[in-house]
Amino acid sequence: MNTTSFSTLQVTSTAASKRRNPHQDQPQAEVIRPAQAADKRALVLGGGGSTGNAWLIGVLAGLFDAGLDVSTAELTIGTSAGSTAAAQLAGASPTELFSATLATVPQQRAGSGGAERGRGPARPVVNHLERIGKIIDAAADMPDLRRRLGAAALEMDAASDGSWQEQWRKTVASRLPSQDWPQRRVLITAVDAGNGEPVVFDQHSGVDLADAVAASCASGLPYQIGDARYIDGGYRRSSENADLAAGYGRVLVLSPFGGKTLQPLDWGVQLAKQVEELRAGGSRVETVFPDSNSEHLFGSNAMDLSLRPPAARAGYEQGKALAEQLTEFWR
Repeated sequence: MNTTSFSTLQVTSTAASKRRNPHQDQPQAEVIRPAQAADKRALVLGGGGSTGNAWLIGVLAGLFDAGLDVSTAELTIGTSAGSTAAAQLAGASPTELFSATLATVPQQRAGSGGAERGRGPARPVVNHLERIGKIIDAAADMPDLRRRLGAAALEMDAASDGSWQEQWRKTVASRLPSQDWPQRRVLITAVDAGNGEPVVFDQHSGVDLADAVAASCASGLPYQIGDARYIDGGYRRSSENADLAAGYGRVLVLSPFGGKTLQPLDWGVQLAKQVEELRAGGSRVETVFPDSNSEHLFGSNAMDLSLRPPAARAGYEQGKALAEQLTEFWR
């Protein structure tokens, strides 16, 4: 676990968003200036597939049961599987979510190619990573990568019958204890597949919570909201997007992928760079990664629903073990 910080917030205002993206009628989250948040706390929930979501819930529950409720953060940032966890916290306690994760019987289900698509062999995940790797190799930088990923997703969408969209929305909504946005500030990340622009949704964006989460988790086919289509928020900058916590005094980052990235390090989009920037901006930051005993639960196994219970238990034990140290930091 490390300590860290951040600088300028990368969320566009509604007016700026509409100038860049005329076809998009959903406003993005408004900017919160660093001066307004220097004494506040931010919780960052990173992407990491189905097992990543379970691990996040486990860590949150372990901390909660040990007396530290980090879900009370003034800002929560959710990306892909982390967006699901952020939304789930709106309607249930970490302990309730943890119990539900352990009790759920894994079932085969079709999905959008999103963060928690369903149980299946590791090979499809490896194939997906290989496809993404080829697109990364052809890209010049992160904006170019987002445009290429969006174009590839739209091409796949054109070849589909579109029937998955409604089912994916139902699947995502069924995972949320509440369909209402949390009262606390929550940012959910995505990328506009049409132009590659990063997007951040919040309760003022005019987008249903389930739609925002479905968009953030769409790592294969794009998810449509209004006239726009969106892909996984992990392509905005990283699987964590901790830069959105710029200016917050204390930032806790939970990263199922352990801060790892497929993008070239000289692009400067990796979590370590974000942590460096946060520190430079005056924030204190702690990062929590899966320990070495549970690393096998992620990566190519991230979509295996049968591994959700062990991933949740591993996270729970880490949360309990870190509670005392993080309590001093958080409070």
